[in-house]
Amino acid sequence: MKDKVDLSIIIVSWNSKEDLRNCLKSIDQSEKNFKFEVFIVDNASWDGTPQMIKKEFPNVKLIVNEQNNGFAKANNQAIEQASGRYLLLLNPDTEVKRRTLAEALNYLDQNKKIGVLGCKIINPDGSPQKSVRRFPDLFSQIVILTKLHHFFPNLDSLKRYFAKDFNYQKTQNVDQVMGAFFMIRKQCLESVGPFDEDFWIWFEEVDFCKRAQQKNWPIVYNSSCEIMHKQGQSFKKVKATKEQYLFNRSLFHYFRKHCSKWEYAILLVFYPLSMFSAFLVELLESIKSSEE
Repeated sequence: MKDKVDLSIIIVSWNSKEDLRNCLKSIDQSEKNFKFEVFIVDNASWDGTPQMIKKEFPNVKLIVNEQNNGFAKANNQAIEQASGRYLLLLNPDTEVKRRTLAEALNYLDQNKKIGVLGCKIINPDGSPQKSVRRFPDLFSQIVILTKLHHFFPNLDSLKRYFAKDFNYQKTQNVDQVMGAFFMIRKQCLESVGPFDEDFWIWFEEVDFCKRAQQKNWPIVYNSSCEIMHKQGQSFKKVKATKEQYLFNRSLFHYFRKHCSKWEYAILLVFYPLSMFSAFLVELLESIKSSEE
């Protein structure tokens, strides 16, 4: 009889070989009193990631895509094969602390109504990383699309959306947690359904949290579990206009699904301005690079 798996860890990778190596080492060094499996879904990396996995981590279940399928679809590929009671979506640019995985599983075992669990996230320098937000509203997203949040960060709508009042030292229910560490109860996944693959990247975990809450599965931030997260490593390789396009695509899909038609229509008005702003950023970066 096959041993029952407690935790399926799923990592989607795109040209993040060195970070991924450190992430897998941190998993290996974790305190583990449970059965687990690790999936790597590689989205057509050209940096030798699959070769490194096969050589250094032969027990990892490797899925290699011939093209970049995006974050949601890649996670679903592994989810279809995962057999754990819990599933952990983990970013490749993270490192888990020694007791994080065991403590997270123990917490979920003791709190059986929780659907999704997030954790405390710190930057490489040890400073806290903001990882909890409230669900998007129209005004905050207009401000972000028009880049005005850089100039008016203290607008009430922004402070609410970015949860500026959130106490990261307290375990509590939240709207959404960052996808860098996203642990899902299997029964919640079966109730809510897989990730929406129309989200290529961004907002897929927000959408999942929204759907989970609609099915009465609470989302919880746990302050006693901790990981380190470098944040945004893959997108350092992507141009500003491409990044903005991908962000817009996901944001607008989220509003189509979860907001009113009039809110979606108003948001559409700001699409051209957001792309023009990204073009200016890209142009300025190009000019700066040519002068160096």
